[in-house]
Amino acid sequence: MAISTGASPHTLRGGLDSLNSRHHQLGVRVFLVIVVAHWAEHLVQAYQIYVLGWPIPEARGVLGVPFPWLVTSEWMHYGYALVMMVGLFLLRPGFTGRSGTWWKVSLGIQVWHHLEHLLLLIQVLAGAHLLGKAAPTSLVQLILPRVELHLFYNTLVTVPMVVAMYLHTSANRPDNVTARCACAPKD
Repeated sequence: MAISTGASPHTLRGGLDSLNSRHHQLGVRVFLVIVVAHWAEHLVQAYQIYVLGWPIPEARGVLGVPFPWLVTSEWMHYGYALVMMVGLFLLRPGFTGRSGTWWKVSLGIQVWHHLEHLLLLIQVLAGAHLLGKAAPTSLVQLILPRVELHLFYNTLVTVPMVVAMYLHTSANRPDNVTARCACAPKD
């Protein structure tokens, strides 16, 4: 008896082709909303700490105030890092020329950011923290505090991604000629 996985490689390839051609603009816009919303959470958290003077445990961003478990859930943070990496990877084929280069820079930074979150999640699951620290600690967190580090990481991922989107959606750019989507208006 054969077990079906539900989707053939041809179906998956067709979906990826569709995402990077006729549905690229929608995919990029949805992804941008997700990324900017998450980045805004980090900005609000920094505002709560540095402008409002809230203690770090109380500075939970917008969603963390009504749902405090969001801030302390390594699964949630890891899941978001994974969604970001997968989104950048899946939308990558739609970017060409210089926009593709900027998109790949964003993806590369997100791969590292994802690995840092994976390290944090492993520590939670193992019940043992890096170098005997009191809380889960990522590698770069050994030299930078967590709040600032993750605001920095999200900025490092978002800026080249936005540059890529700007270049990708600019009309009459020679490096957009090979793009298979309608993201850039044609004059």
